[in-house]
Amino acid sequence: MISVDSITVEFNGAALFSNITFNINENDRIALMGKNGAGKSTLLKIIAGVNKPTRGKISAPKDAVIAYLPQHLLTEDNCTVFEEASKAFGKILEMKKQMDELNLALETRTDYESDEYAKIIEQVSELSEKYYSIEDSNFDAEVEKTLMGLGFQRSDFTRPTNEFSGGWRMRIELAKILLQKPDLILLDEPTNHMDIESIQWLEEFLVNNAKAVIVISHDKTFVDNITNRTIEVTMGRIYDYKATYSHYLQLRKERREQQQKQYDDQQKQIAEIQEFIDRFKGTYSKTLQVQSRVKMLEKIEIIEVDEVDTSHLNLKFPPAPRSGNYPVVVEGLTKRYGDHVVFADASVTIERGQKVAFVGRNGEGKSTLVKAIMGEIDFEGKLQVGHNSMIGYFAQDQASKLDSELTVFQTIDQIAVGEIRTKIKDILGAFMFSGETIDKKVKVLSGGERTRLAMIKLLLQPVNLLILDEPTNHLDIKTKDILKDALKAFDGTLILVSHDRDFLDGLADKVFEFGNKRIKEHFEDINGFLRNKKMENLREIERKAVK
Repeated sequence: MISVDSITVEFNGAALFSNITFNINENDRIALMGKNGAGKSTLLKIIAGVNKPTRGKISAPKDAVIAYLPQHLLTEDNCTVFEEASKAFGKILEMKKQMDELNLALETRTDYESDEYAKIIEQVSELSEKYYSIEDSNFDAEVEKTLMGLGFQRSDFTRPTNEFSGGWRMRIELAKILLQKPDLILLDEPTNHMDIESIQWLEEFLVNNAKAVIVISHDKTFVDNITNRTIEVTMGRIYDYKATYSHYLQLRKERREQQQKQYDDQQKQIAEIQEFIDRFKGTYSKTLQVQSRVKMLEKIEIIEVDEVDTSHLNLKFPPAPRSGNYPVVVEGLTKRYGDHVVFADASVTIERGQKVAFVGRNGEGKSTLVKAIMGEIDFEGKLQVGHNSMIGYFAQDQASKLDSELTVFQTIDQIAVGEIRTKIKDILGAFMFSGETIDKKVKVLSGGERTRLAMIKLLLQPVNLLILDEPTNHLDIKTKDILKDALKAFDGTLILVSHDRDFLDGLADKVFEFGNKRIKEHFEDINGFLRNKKMENLREIERKAVK
């Protein structure tokens, strides 16, 4: 058991949270929730030992292993993917090396009666006890299984880590964490750079193999699938629910309703007491009763109602100008980079008003097809963008294309037209830009802030074909819901490249699956696609078992 004991964190004299206490037990799968700025990531770093609290401590057994995956990291660039992942077993392999060296020393020495010889025997015995208490494992096989589960191909194993993007490096670090089989795994937004298949693999691993987990995530489906406990950080304290995220939302609603009722009753009682005091103040016969009620008022502890983020924005796209009947028609499309074929002889037809999802493992061609539609790359075959198609495109690197010298407000003010100009601050607020933040220059914003700003800029431009490539990576649940509602109401054509199942649920009515150098069309929503895909996988396993 790992204990969080009376943790307090203060910045410039103000408390982020005070006297937070809870235990983490084996088989706990904890979702750490709360609005932005509540202190979730700070608390995770303290448990990980990365940060120190102002007061309080983390208590853990001496040999407990706590593994932490932050939102942003860089692996070293001095080895291959397989070598980097294998560092998870560094301590065990070092232990084996020490044992071999000591055993060799025992074989070559002849001073059997010396203190030094006895000391070596003692060291070998101690190391052997530790080493052989570890499960006998084929480390290479475990590394291979974990890397492939997280989306790597065997051909990637020998590639240097510096050939991979930040998202793939994050997966390498995650592989190292999972391979260590720690007592507690701490994950801060682990699914941001993963495709759906890798997320499903991670879910199964955490549920079936992990000892204890604490996760911060804006992926509601992921959180619901893996957690059995929810800890909410709010107003400097925590509420601990033995419940999944969805159940917690209902319990939190009931808790706040109860708090509000108690607060209202208390305010009514206070008003009645104050009315008595005001009415009979100075009346000799009522002096004792008035004094008694004054003391009663002084002793009342005002009931607090937990903060509720009530800001809400009904973000609407401008009406989409009418396009041709088929905004995108692809026939016999092939794209290759040298000898590497991304997809071959692909055909895709998207009708006006359709909302479609591009899904599949990373590297199978989703973003490549988007770039072909945008005219950014050459290809073999036929690709036609329909008559009067006005494209709004959010690329994965869209944030880097913003003017770094403009402020947040100026960036949006430049393109906002009509009535929307009066709501710029509301829109910025919905995307977590408020107060002094709106006057910050783009060049000082974090990557996540730039992504959100780029998204707002796109939302305000009148288009009839909207292409979004992983738009939700840095958005919190509330902001994603605002974007999702806006996209549902959008009357143009939508192409979504996304790994976020909850975001796609109820939004995309057709799925194009990228894989095995093909693009396969599924006439169903994301839930139907996933159900059928699981059945296909099971049949494939059964066929292999029969052989």
